Order: sequence, then structure tokens, then C-alpha cells
Amino acid sequence: MNKPYDLEERTFLFAKECRLYIRTLPKTISNIEDGKQLIRSSDSVGANYIEANEKLGNKDLLFRLKISRKEAKESKFWLRLLNELNPDQKIISDSLLFEVEELRKILSAIITKTSK
Repeated sequence: MNKPYDLEERTFLFAKECRLYIRTLPKTISNIEDGKQLIRSSDSVGANYIEANEKLGNKDLLFRLKISRKEAKESKFWLRLLNELNPDQKIISDSLLFEVEELRKILSAIITKTSK
């Protein structure tokens, strides 16, 4: 996955890659339900980051960034679960797990710098 410097684009690509990953999974009840959760949380990472960029003030900025980081953590949970239950798709999910952890760290760094 290419890693653009534009975080809005990067979070968009993450959500897109999560959707493509889910399409590759067997259609079991657990994969469908866990996949729905992953779609919601991965989309929310980018959506909240975009809202943070259109802040109404510093409090709003920090609030949206923290939600975005929280959704990244949730995405990681669903990816880990899907990874464990679908070992044949491990290469794809490992790549997504790496990316979501990088996004979480970036968001944490922005939150830390903004809080000062």
C-alpha cells in the first residue's frame, strides 16, 4: 500500500483497502459481522480526521482527533480477529494491521503536539 503524505488520502486508502480485504474473506456469519464492524471503524478513522481538519476550535480539533485514534484502535481489534480466523488471508491483514498501527501513532503524535 502506497503511503501518501496527505493523511486524509492515507486514511481514505486504509478504509478502501479494508473493504477490499473483506471481499476476499469467506462468507461466514462471523466474517460478515466482523467485516461490517471493520468497515464502520475504518471509515470513521478518515471521516473524523477530515472533520478535525475543519475544526471549530482547538477543543473540537482534539476531540475529533481522539475519536479518529479510537476508531483506529477499534479497526485494529477487528483486523486482529479476522486475521486469526482467516489465516489464509494473513498477508493482506498483516499489511493492514501495520498500516492501522502507523495511523494510530501518527494521530497520537498530532494529539500530543496539539495539546501543548
